[in-house]
Amino acid sequence: MSEVDKVTHVQNVRLSEDRSSIIIIDQTQLPNRQIFLSINEEKKCYDAIRLLQIRGAPAIGIFAGYSMYVLSKQHQDLPYDAFLKQFQKQKEYLNSSRPTAVNLSWALKRMERVVIDHPSLTVSEIVELLGTEAENIHQEDIEMCTRISEYGLSLLHEGDTILTHCNAGPLATSRYGTATGPIFLGKERGMNFKVFSDETRPLLQGARLTSYELQNAGVDVTLICDNMASLVMRNGWIDVCFVGCDRIAANGDFANKIGTSGVAILAKHYGIPFYTLGPTSTIDLNTPTGNDIHIELRDPDEIKTMWYKEPMALKEVKCYNPSFDVTDHSLVTGIVTEKGICYPPYTDSLKKLFTKEED
Repeated sequence: MSEVDKVTHVQNVRLSEDRSSIIIIDQTQLPNRQIFLSINEEKKCYDAIRLLQIRGAPAIGIFAGYSMYVLSKQHQDLPYDAFLKQFQKQKEYLNSSRPTAVNLSWALKRMERVVIDHPSLTVSEIVELLGTEAENIHQEDIEMCTRISEYGLSLLHEGDTILTHCNAGPLATSRYGTATGPIFLGKERGMNFKVFSDETRPLLQGARLTSYELQNAGVDVTLICDNMASLVMRNGWIDVCFVGCDRIAANGDFANKIGTSGVAILAKHYGIPFYTLGPTSTIDLNTPTGNDIHIELRDPDEIKTMWYKEPMALKEVKCYNPSFDVTDHSLVTGIVTEKGICYPPYTDSLKKLFTKEED
């Protein structure tokens, strides 16, 4: 197995061999330790998402599907009505773990639909269908990420330098990833790129995860602090910006890791193309604009104490710690999906993705 394959084929989320648990890589332990967790309890499923042991919108969706299957297996002795009630209770509980990424609710709704659509089957038969649906969600993401990577690669040229923010590689999705998927795919085909990876404060996903993946795949990667992005752009070192997305509104506004909108503003100023890459499951046409996206707020200690031996601010100092920000559609050169690349006006091009599906 090549260096690239070892990264792109990592099993960051899967079912155990006996199908009773979900096995995940605890991403809070990377890059220094690779620790696998076995999860089969409701609270631990919730905590895995909330505490970012599993993260990245597509990976969260995959994990949510497997979670509902594993939890449902524990209630196979219930009659249908009681089973449905328990299922919906656990679904809502998991859905409350992180509100911004749409893939979580999207996957949970898919799993719920399996239960609602088959009231005449035995609960055991429904549970089997849930297992199949969870595996379908996972397989579909592998296929979507591969196609996204193909479309993204069409925007790159040999020797290009890409700036990325946060982590949207195999750990956050499946197989190649989204924002860094084209880089891995190009490397696999013998192309060479350079990457500047923003560290991505406060949880350092760019430092801990993106640079880890790229370095292990043999990609020329340079880690920078978030506030250095302007300088490397001004120096003429960046050809294009690729970032992921957690929810795309109908008008092309999108939520991604905090700091993304700043990168987009800088790219616009310096005349650098800026793309977001993600599956159509991340597009939420029921959300009109970015103003309608609920932004998750996280623990202030992630800023003050998490990475330090001693606190970096007084205990009394207030902290504002949003997990995401919204990038305005006017700053986006294109939106890369598994169905193609969308360009402005996004109210038309995004809608057409789903119109084709209906046709």
